[in-house]
Amino acid sequence: MSLQVEKLEHNMAKLTIEATAEEFAAAMTQAYKKNKNKMSVPGFRKGKVPQQMIEKLYGPEVFYEDAANALIPDAYEKEISEHKEIEVVSQPKIEVTQCEKGKPFIFTAEVALKPEVELGKYKGVKIDKIDTEVTEEDINKEIDRERESNARTISVEDRPVKDKDMTIIDFEGFVDGEPFEGGKGENYPLTIGSGAFIPGFEEQLIGAEIDKETEVKVTFPEDYHAEELKGKDAVFKVTVHEIKEKELPELDDEFASEVSEFDTLDEYKEDVKKKLTEKKEAEAKNKKEDAVIEAIINDSKMDIPEAMIDTQTRQMAQDYAGRLQQQGLTLEQYFQFTGMDADKFLEQMKPGAKKRIESRLVLEAVAKEENFEVSDEDYDKEVARMAESYQMEADKLKDLIGDYEKEQIIEDLKIQKAVDFVVDNAKESKK
Repeated sequence: MSLQVEKLEHNMAKLTIEATAEEFAAAMTQAYKKNKNKMSVPGFRKGKVPQQMIEKLYGPEVFYEDAANALIPDAYEKEISEHKEIEVVSQPKIEVTQCEKGKPFIFTAEVALKPEVELGKYKGVKIDKIDTEVTEEDINKEIDRERESNARTISVEDRPVKDKDMTIIDFEGFVDGEPFEGGKGENYPLTIGSGAFIPGFEEQLIGAEIDKETEVKVTFPEDYHAEELKGKDAVFKVTVHEIKEKELPELDDEFASEVSEFDTLDEYKEDVKKKLTEKKEAEAKNKKEDAVIEAIINDSKMDIPEAMIDTQTRQMAQDYAGRLQQQGLTLEQYFQFTGMDADKFLEQMKPGAKKRIESRLVLEAVAKEENFEVSDEDYDKEVARMAESYQMEADKLKDLIGDYEKEQIIEDLKIQKAVDFVVDNAKESKK
């Protein structure tokens, strides 16, 4: 087995991997054993036809595809693992260049190589100071949300529709005086101001009275999903059958004791302020990290190959699909709900994939520049933290962690040290 590396533009490379004729012959035999029970030759029982006989009757080419499929993955992995100086960061694009019995088997793998980073300024990066002050308005909004979630719904019969009302309606739409497909509904629940209908529809129901027909005139948006309705003027005949509204609880000590562990409204407000402050400080910390890393990326240089971005994009898509599955949704169902397809989905993820790669590369460069190391104590603390999240004992988790996983944990800890370092050294200034 041998490997030749040809460097291409934009951190791409063509790897030429050659297996010996003997190795290819072994793969051919493996292919024969896989397929011999499917082949029948007069005079021989199934599975008992010699390999040489099959090759004589059908040609050795009959085993080439399976032999190549058996040989390529192992040969590729072996060469990559033995040449640590080659850091491949994409899936290989394979092409077989020689496949003939009695000769070496040769194939190429076009791959992306990990880019070198020309690190810019990373100490004393200037960023805008992020405000973490919690105002009285913030507190009141949070309390109002709690009141909304504890509100009771009451039926209304003595007034017309107003904003935020929950209604039950019948409707039928007409374009040029003719009803159109999908434009009719009965006993349809609609909250006024929810934006569930096309712009202008819900606002015109404000003032409508129960069981009296109301005429609503709208224009379908130019980007409406139904081609035949794009930009068309329409008239809807709407009848409101029910009106309901939310009745908010009184803002007093009784309310505070019902929604919290506190007896008084003042104590409850103080707790809300404390929690909002913690939340804002956590958000500010994340925003500060993002801003510092963004500034370092913008001041650094790296040539990221497209294949590396594609690989990261697909990994993120798989992760997203996994999270959907945990919620009981398939990716196909998600596409139906959002009107997306696989290509649009991947395209939408691409910028985030590129940013993730850039962030990782510059932070790895900072960790290398600062010569950060991970101590045994650092590693043990991280394993203990992971074990707690998995609800298992740290020693048991440590036994399950292989060499590769351990290396990844150590690399991630170095990255976190780099994040802490650049953020601690950043300079904040007021806008």
